[in-house]
Amino acid sequence: MKEDIKKSRWLFIPLGILIFICLGTVYSWSVFRKPLEDYFQIGSTQSGLPFMLFLASYAFLMPAGGLLMQRFSPRAVIMAGGAMVGIGWILSGYSNDIITLSFTYGVIAGGGVGIVYGVPMAVVAKWFPDKKGLAVGLTLLGFGLSPFVTAPIARLLIVLYNPLQTFKILGVVFLFIIIFLAIPFKFPANSILPDSSKSNYGSNYKFEIETRQMMRSSKFRGLWICFGISTMAGLMSIGITGSVGEEIIKLDPGHAAWAVSAFAVFNGIGRPLFGWLTDKLNPYRTSLITYTIMILAATLMLMAGNGSTYLYLTAFSLLWLILGGWLAIAPTTTLIFFGQKYYSKNYGFVFTAYGVGAILGVLASGIIRDTLGSYRYVFYLLLALGVIGILVSTRFIRNKEG
Repeated sequence: MKEDIKKSRWLFIPLGILIFICLGTVYSWSVFRKPLEDYFQIGSTQSGLPFMLFLASYAFLMPAGGLLMQRFSPRAVIMAGGAMVGIGWILSGYSNDIITLSFTYGVIAGGGVGIVYGVPMAVVAKWFPDKKGLAVGLTLLGFGLSPFVTAPIARLLIVLYNPLQTFKILGVVFLFIIIFLAIPFKFPANSILPDSSKSNYGSNYKFEIETRQMMRSSKFRGLWICFGISTMAGLMSIGITGSVGEEIIKLDPGHAAWAVSAFAVFNGIGRPLFGWLTDKLNPYRTSLITYTIMILAATLMLMAGNGSTYLYLTAFSLLWLILGGWLAIAPTTTLIFFGQKYYSKNYGFVFTAYGVGAILGVLASGIIRDTLGSYRYVFYLLLALGVIGILVSTRFIRNKEG
């Protein structure tokens, strides 16, 4: 019986991947940006508002998903959030201006993603107590790789129709896919859980810490700051990837766009890779690896100039990799430090660091570019963030086991 359960539990990972592909379409926003600027006759600052609000809404509504899961089944929460996602996209197709679109796409659809986001991870984590990091990382692969699937489809629909009609079509598709895929999701009975004795989580895994107690702990503060730093660095890098390629490396727009698509692979790979590393090592050692990579990538870009294509490709592959990595490190570390019982609610509050990092990252890169005249200076900030990350990890995240 237990062997059958261990085999059937793997079904939740591909189902979660498909749900996250729908949710992760926000990373394809650049496909919509220029067409919307032409359609509404607006500038680049305004066209970035729906994207920024989407990231903030889904980060800050993550705790709501955890609270809802305490009262309702995972299936019901995914369906409710999925309905918000689909309706938000559909209503975006009826927008008359960028302000309306910022609300329908940024707040409604983004909020729906926030409600759904933690649920597949919580379900998968409970079905895989023996390999949480790997299972959660594999499930999150869909979010990182989403642009590979959704960006070409969105681009084709925009060419065939227009950006608003594309919102409607994708909204209907997302509505039905997410609600349909939600049907099998449920938590396992404790009696059928596989053995978790072989995991490398250390002594902290023995504790089940509720949210209020968690938020008073130094480990929560350290994890929150580290996640925020990594998100700020990662989303700042993602937002300027194409522009840096054109401005500093002097790539033509076509090659710069190709590079952005290629980097999405590293964003996806980072999730199972660093989830697995967190399983095998521990959160402290894994975090040090990410900040060392960040410092290396920033250094490479400070060395880069006209024609330094290989330095550019290497540096931004690493930066996209560690953003994906922290989206597996953070949930896995939440499980390790604070246990499984209150995980959904706990990770919802940890994930608010993503929203703060997103806002600071988008604003910081723009301010640096406008003030100093080049994106090159962003990489000095990335260097500093890498050093701060190492210091915070060492002070707050390091376990007694080292």
